[in-house]
Amino acid sequence: MDAMEFFQLSTGKWRSQRTTHHLAFKRAERGESEIEIQALSADDPKIIEICQLHEFDPRSAIGGAFVSWHGSMGWDKEDENHTGSTVFALLPDTSDGRQGTLLRERGYAEIVPVAGRYHMDDEDGLVLTTDYDTMSSIERFWFVSPSVRMRTSTLKRFGGFSTATFCTEFRIADAQGVSFNSDVADFSNLTPDQIEKVIEPTKSFSFFG
Repeated sequence: MDAMEFFQLSTGKWRSQRTTHHLAFKRAERGESEIEIQALSADDPKIIEICQLHEFDPRSAIGGAFVSWHGSMGWDKEDENHTGSTVFALLPDTSDGRQGTLLRERGYAEIVPVAGRYHMDDEDGLVLTTDYDTMSSIERFWFVSPSVRMRTSTLKRFGGFSTATFCTEFRIADAQGVSFNSDVADFSNLTPDQIEKVIEPTKSFSFFG
């Protein structure tokens, strides 16, 4: 699988359950969001526009994705939410399309256009590495099944304060009435049937356990 195929497999609506560990404070925060992903072809105006924004030749792009999200976290203040969208463009530097430059309209850690690196690892996980002015991030996405996707991210500020996040993402048709049990540390080796055994009803979900 190359990175563009990964985006195509990700197309659709997802419900994400996450736990973010604030390492400096030794505390964890839970949250959830809905995500919509649309794969974009190389000639899509959004891909051309973001390449021009970053001063890359649009002809170098193989495509990308448009991602929008709406969510909340346990420590949010009143009326605070996490809503936004961004465009990704893939510019491979190998013939198999498995690694190269990733352009973003909006970064993971800072709300600014940013260029980073992507590669597909040996297990067909998509790894994104981005350096910002004041911090750096590493994200990894992988599929347990076509309808269950996992995501981890680490954020390191140059002053030393860091966060680590683990997300379980379900296609929206499969996510009704379920939530993530954050006591389970790693689902990467579980089958979809095993994952279902650690899912709790939404009514018992609490950001603070």
